[in-house]
Amino acid sequence: MNLILTNIKQLVTISSKFNTPNRERTRIGAAMRNLGIIEDAALIIQDGYISWYGKMIEMQIADIDKNIDEFDCSGKVVMPGFVDSHTHLVFGGSREEEFAMRSAGATYQEIAEKGGGILNSVRNTRKASKKDLKKPARKYLNAMLRQGTTTVEIKSGYGLDMDTEIKMLEAIKELQEEEIIRIVPTFIGAHAIPPEYKNQPDEYVKLVCERMIPYIGQRKLADFCDVFCEKGYFTVEDSEKILNKGKEFGLLPKIHADELNPFGGAELAGRIGALSADHLEHISDEGIEALKQAGVVAVLLPGVSFFLNHQYAPARKIIDNGVPVAIASDFNPGSCMSYSMQLMMTIACTHMRMSPEEVITASTINAAAALNLSDEIGSIDVGKRGDVIILDIPNYKFLPYHFGENHVYRVVKNGVLLEF
Repeated sequence: MNLILTNIKQLVTISSKFNTPNRERTRIGAAMRNLGIIEDAALIIQDGYISWYGKMIEMQIADIDKNIDEFDCSGKVVMPGFVDSHTHLVFGGSREEEFAMRSAGATYQEIAEKGGGILNSVRNTRKASKKDLKKPARKYLNAMLRQGTTTVEIKSGYGLDMDTEIKMLEAIKELQEEEIIRIVPTFIGAHAIPPEYKNQPDEYVKLVCERMIPYIGQRKLADFCDVFCEKGYFTVEDSEKILNKGKEFGLLPKIHADELNPFGGAELAGRIGALSADHLEHISDEGIEALKQAGVVAVLLPGVSFFLNHQYAPARKIIDNGVPVAIASDFNPGSCMSYSMQLMMTIACTHMRMSPEEVITASTINAAAALNLSDEIGSIDVGKRGDVIILDIPNYKFLPYHFGENHVYRVVKNGVLLEF
């Protein structure tokens, strides 16, 4: 498919050529605020990849393939598609009853004592067939795409046994083949200790390392291995063991870190060279320095803090210390039942003191880096995939400002102008 977008009011490129120093993989510090805006612009996509962009008056008509479709973007803003680098989108059941309990003042422990929490999702996911898991997931994926998310990471982690973790990853793989949106699978068997291993957590770590990871890695069911490194879940030592075993089988490390306590997860992420450390609501100064030195992407999850009314990650401090920051939805049934990246951007601005420019960068190029994909997507650069969104807004700052609306007018995926 060949496509030209013309008369673009604002083209938000986030291109590396507008940033000094030139950083291809991520943007840090002041570079997160440099969006590389081009006014009155055009964008050409050929065979699914960006082949040219710039000002309308600079476009050479003679150099354009005659077999090309034109779409007039007068009055519109065009930018890279959102990259949601952290979700738990495949799951069984739902947990609205827990939401109501929490709204009435119930604590996490009280909800857990009544059968709620992550183990609620584990029970429902274990019972569900692969078909049962895929049906709602497909609905969520299509809605995400309509709202501008063109790439999404999906984790396992609601099985916590060999059969169900594989069932989840197989469902994710099938969706990857069937859906237009790009899907990146992550294995997180170390999401919690399952009830049958409550009194022998070392045996569950052994199961993850000796059976789950080799099977998943050999069959290429996932790209990444993640672990919930937190008090009451997996120790720093066990997390390191699991992530290193994942690396042996080609699964790049990611980590849920310092969500509930300053537990040392960020320091571990730096030590093992993780692609990303996610959550970080309670990150220490030492953790921030570890991420900076190793170039680990800090994936912040504003929707979780909003939904649970918990402490927000110190985004301002992390950015100002030179760590690349991404934001993601963490869409899941328990702590953030929203996949709206537009809403996450607003929350990050209002509650985490990020600027409109920073949240756009955090939702695109830095989020792509958290998935090891920043050489393919996340910015408007020649040679990158033609994944862009057309926004019906007067300027890019309107995107997080006018919240509760879907501002996506049209979506272009791999150079194809989608119809919904």
